Amino acid sequence: MLNVKRVRKIREKTTRLAAFAAPGILLAGLLSGCATPPPQSDTADYQAYEQQDDPAEPTNRVFYAINDKIDRYAFKPIAEGYVDITTQGIRNHIGDFVTNFAEPGRIVYFMFGGKPRDAGTALVRFLVNSTAGIGGFFDPATKLGYPETDTDFSLTLAKWGIPAGPYLYLPVFGPSGARDVFSLPAEYFLTPLEPAPESLGTRIFGYSETAVHLVNTRAQFIQPIDQIEATALDPYATFRSLYRQERASQLQLIDQRDTPTTPDWFMPPTAPQK
Repeated sequence: MLNVKRVRKIREKTTRLAAFAAPGILLAGLLSGCATPPPQSDTADYQAYEQQDDPAEPTNRVFYAINDKIDRYAFKPIAEGYVDITTQGIRNHIGDFVTNFAEPGRIVYFMFGGKPRDAGTALVRFLVNSTAGIGGFFDPATKLGYPETDTDFSLTLAKWGIPAGPYLYLPVFGPSGARDVFSLPAEYFLTPLEPAPESLGTRIFGYSETAVHLVNTRAQFIQPIDQIEATALDPYATFRSLYRQERASQLQLIDQRDTPTTPDWFMPPTAPQK
């Protein structure tokens, strides 16, 4: 009869292997359904094809259609009901909690991306908000002069010179890219729950945090998504463009923001009077 601890170890190793292998398998599967590029002699169409950088567009559009139906009949109604029974203040506090939950990962990403100052800011935020902020439901760190500094593993890879790669639309996860896919295993492991002892309580907490994060995030975009779907001639292309613009903007902000963080409570020394 197998030892319970032995079974648990096998399951953990299998889960880790699947998490690391999934991006490569998923990427290979998506790119297998590639669109046929136009001939280079057709200059305008070929340039548009290159600019879109969406070789898996036929497969991506299938996943977009599936996700759109799931969102329309499941996620959106849940998000609308969530908005009806909560206030904006409650949703803001839940957003603060989710942000704080991701701070340990940001510390690692910033360090590996050569951004020690931003890593220090993320560390201070996690310590302050986890204690004075009651587990992260409040954000006193921002009021003390340590604002949120967002990043992820894909943006760290970008700092290493790895290009974004072709656009992908993932089942359930939505807009992504070849480089962004590899953020999935990093986000899975770099959470405060990873070093915690495995138990029913931690599993329930992990599932609950993920569910609340998804619903709270979807609630923020009810009106923008409705507007795009109602007005855009091609919502798929619009979401693709907006996603790429957002990722480029995030990378630019990281480069601009890596400066010494001076907290609001720090009083600089006054210059001696002559």
